[in-house]
Amino acid sequence: ATAGPRSFSAAEVRARCAQGACLVSCRRRLYDLSGFVRLHPGGEQLLRRRAGTDVSAALDGPPHRHSENARRWLEQYYVGDIEPGDEQVPPRGRTGTGLCCSRMCRVCTASVSIPGPDPGCASHCVLPQDLVDWQKPLLWQVGYLGEKYDEWVHQPVDRPIRLFHSDFLEFLSKTAWYVVFMVWTPVVLYLSWVSYTSLAQGNTRLFSSFTTEYSIPVHKYYFPFIFLLGMILWSLLEYLIHRFVFHMKPPASNYYLITLHFLLHGQHHKSPFDSSRLVFPPVPASLVIGFFYGVLRLLLPEVLGLSVFVGGLCGYVIYDMMHYYLHYGSPKKGTYLYGLKAYHVKHHFEHQKSGFGISTRFWDYPFRTLIPEETFKKED
Repeated sequence: ATAGPRSFSAAEVRARCAQGACLVSCRRRLYDLSGFVRLHPGGEQLLRRRAGTDVSAALDGPPHRHSENARRWLEQYYVGDIEPGDEQVPPRGRTGTGLCCSRMCRVCTASVSIPGPDPGCASHCVLPQDLVDWQKPLLWQVGYLGEKYDEWVHQPVDRPIRLFHSDFLEFLSKTAWYVVFMVWTPVVLYLSWVSYTSLAQGNTRLFSSFTTEYSIPVHKYYFPFIFLLGMILWSLLEYLIHRFVFHMKPPASNYYLITLHFLLHGQHHKSPFDSSRLVFPPVPASLVIGFFYGVLRLLLPEVLGLSVFVGGLCGYVIYDMMHYYLHYGSPKKGTYLYGLKAYHVKHHFEHQKSGFGISTRFWDYPFRTLIPEETFKKED
């Protein structure tokens, strides 16, 4: 027989929090968020301040009303119950909606064992059986989910994903964040030098293939502006790829398109904090980058196209670094990156059909996909 949930006294919870654990309760259910505090979009200190308290009212805001996915996410850290009579009462005047805790146990998540701060705190949060077998590679399973795939993939979990049977392919599908910087930064620096020195020769002219009389010379002093244009074009491309490629909705009857979607982006939405799959592996990235370089070579004079390309490549490197930081960094409250992190996490947990800008929200404005600001009625 499966043992029931463990009971914790208020004194035991306080003692564990004093030792550095981050335990919070929702009604009588107790959660250990020690492994999640650095990832929390509101910042680590916000959760640390709530350690040992009841967060049922805080889940409903202000400043942020947590989504159903966030409440499902919380269930992964369930370790037991507060002993009767020891549970805390939410602050006066702020009552929860009752959506948290037990109602969220209906989520389609695999049965998992969530350890506490030490072996003595170990407990089991048994959730309903998932639609896939997490003990086997997921890439070849998701195509069979059909109509259930879209809802399933947008219910995030905090666990690593294995895609392939082959250890070699699995290795190639994972990339540490610094690899992107180490591989592409030297390329950006070298091509920037090549572009600038080539423009300095004074042989580059716009429209020279159509007319020599009205062609426009491109001086070396224009390089920073051309480079910046490339970065701006990348930010637009980043938005378009994210929205129309990564967030395409594959037909429920097409096994191969569902599998392709999961490989490209679905696995990131299913496990958004898998640190090994937050940046694009250099090998497939080089194929995409080479394609766009070829397009620019066809549309622009060689040196001019190279100058735009290297600016775009720099934009890509910044994007990948920012994307990793938005998931794993702890930006200071009130900074640009703090707001961007909260914005991106909302895209993952609640607004999957909007908020496609990652390194900037700029393109969400003209394309009308901006995530709306939350509003709360003032309390009496």
